[in-house]
Amino acid sequence: MPVMRVQRHSSSWADKLNMRIITLMLVIVLILLQFKLWLGEGGYTEVNRLEARVEAQRQQNDQLLQRNAELQAEVEDLRDRLDAVEERARNELGLIKPDEKFYQVVPPPPHNDKNGDNGEGR
Repeated sequence: MPVMRVQRHSSSWADKLNMRIITLMLVIVLILLQFKLWLGEGGYTEVNRLEARVEAQRQQNDQLLQRNAELQAEVEDLRDRLDAVEERARNELGLIKPDEKFYQVVPPPPHNDKNGDNGEGR
């Protein structure tokens, strides 16, 4: 029966150098990929920043939707009720009906007494 001999491959210093160069190149590629992942365009940092902006925009949109709903309710109220239109005209514009009289009550100015006399006993 024939005997198979296994040859031992004795690596020379050139083979070891080649392996070290390949390993070093792979490590450099890995570092560059990690750099792009964490700090590059479309990386982790940018994604977090964009997620924060999206959340802020959502909150602003919610506030605007609420404001729009309030304004829509007010518009519908003004369309449906003449009383609401009249109330706004009176309060905001100071309007009165043609057959009404407007009386403005002005409070008296505060009493300024320089002599220490407060007006009591007169």
